[in-house]
Amino acid sequence: MKLKLGIPKGSLENATIDLFRRAGFTITTSSRSYFPAIDDPEIECMMIRAQEMARYIEDGVLDAGLTGRDWVEESEAKVETVADLIYAKQSFGKVRWVLAVPEASPFQSVKDLEGKIIATELVATTKRYLAANGVKAKVEFSWGATEVKPPVLADAIVEVTETGSSLRANKLRIIETVLESNTQLIANVDCWKDAWKRRKIEDIRLLLDGAINALGRVGLIMNVRKESLTAVLNILPALKNPTISNLSDPDWVAVHTILDEITVRNIIPRLKEAGGQGIVEYPLNKIVM
Repeated sequence: MKLKLGIPKGSLENATIDLFRRAGFTITTSSRSYFPAIDDPEIECMMIRAQEMARYIEDGVLDAGLTGRDWVEESEAKVETVADLIYAKQSFGKVRWVLAVPEASPFQSVKDLEGKIIATELVATTKRYLAANGVKAKVEFSWGATEVKPPVLADAIVEVTETGSSLRANKLRIIETVLESNTQLIANVDCWKDAWKRRKIEDIRLLLDGAINALGRVGLIMNVRKESLTAVLNILPALKNPTISNLSDPDWVAVHTILDEITVRNIIPRLKEAGGQGIVEYPLNKIVM
């Protein structure tokens, strides 16, 4: 038996493959094939655009896959949400679908767009958002380059953003957030009822969560004289308390901890001053909580 797993093709592709690598899976892609190889004989991968993933999983073409919450909601597919995986193509965080208008326009809220034209790839969600706000506007599907359409081809757009830099570069300003989204691991409803497939999907979820937990963190280990231990521990933040192990020399202990990588450059000099010796920093692939 094999699990048919969908890998998102497009903007999330590289981040997803790297996340699987951190989780312990090697996925090898080819520009000429939509069936990447994976070093797990129980998994069969297929590259699918994130926009279509939920529909194929709902129909049973795939057992499970990764896509955005935005596309699950857009398609209104009936699937099982296994996990929220907070990573994206740049910041490993959430993304937003925002309502944006030209900087020089008079529009200040969605209410000002009555009777106007809004371009977006997220048509159904945008229509629901307008209806919830009591606004009637024309929503046009955009095939791409949505940011360049206002003000000539549209009055406003609903577009996805992580940092807002592309919108600012095109002289657009955000007036409202339509939807927050993140990557989700989803499964076919019937597949989720199959004991073997469910166990396999849950194993994948556990490993992916562990890889995400490790993002931006490193391990640190050092030797410390017992007389200096309190001073060292006062410097160290940690997920919980640092792990302290006895060494063969009764006057020394080893201290293990996990830190945010960005803090290490400031902490290591202070640890050295406090009595830490043989300080080793090492990368982490997974932290399974």
